[in-house]
Amino acid sequence: MTHLVDRWALAPEQLSIQPDEMHIWRASLDIGEVMISQLMATLSADEIERAGRFHFKKDRDHFVVARGGLRNILSRYLPVSANKLQFEYSAYGKPELDRNRIDSDLCFNVSHSNTMALIAVTVGTSVGVDIEFPRDDLADEQIARRFFSHSEVETFLALPKDLRNNAFFACWTRKEAYIKGIGEGLSMPLDQFDVTLVPGEPAQLLRTRPDSGEAARWTLYEVFPGHGYIAAVAVQAQKLQLKHWNWTI
Repeated sequence: MTHLVDRWALAPEQLSIQPDEMHIWRASLDIGEVMISQLMATLSADEIERAGRFHFKKDRDHFVVARGGLRNILSRYLPVSANKLQFEYSAYGKPELDRNRIDSDLCFNVSHSNTMALIAVTVGTSVGVDIEFPRDDLADEQIARRFFSHSEVETFLALPKDLRNNAFFACWTRKEAYIKGIGEGLSMPLDQFDVTLVPGEPAQLLRTRPDSGEAARWTLYEVFPGHGYIAAVAVQAQKLQLKHWNWTI
């Protein structure tokens, strides 16, 4: 039920994080060609192959910066260089550090939209993050009825039309952050839990089904990454101290 203050600091090269902390990073995906090449050199073979699947250079560059930036950030916490980090993936595609090769309980999640990425880092605590650059053509009743719960749809439709776009994406990012946090992705029906969405109302996971106790184990945070963006973080913990970092290579 906590709002994040829009206070982002330049991070040091070496960082430590405590179990009662969560670090949230924002990163611009529009950087120079030289820096993109430097980040490309840190990627694994499978990441380079994934980058090559993008048809447009801009999308390919954004993927490289997001993955290379993630590696750069994680290496600041670990005695491992960015190009030596190895990941494993859940059945639903959520990346994690390969615990067989890296002795660390560092957890993370990453999301990017338009020209910005968000990365959340915790210690031994599941976390999910989502960032969106809202589009007016998506925030309509038909899509809300398809993806939101019954109570969320009712709340959405009761709002004045000029508030619905922000409410839609507040709901969307909070739901995405939660399902990414639990590691199930879109395999979990989005109507099986309820979040707050009214503009100005604190982010909160209200109800979960069928396990009603699950909601109390998670905390939702609204994030303010920059003008025009809406974002949220979900973490399986309570009362974490939050730090906000700006990433630069």
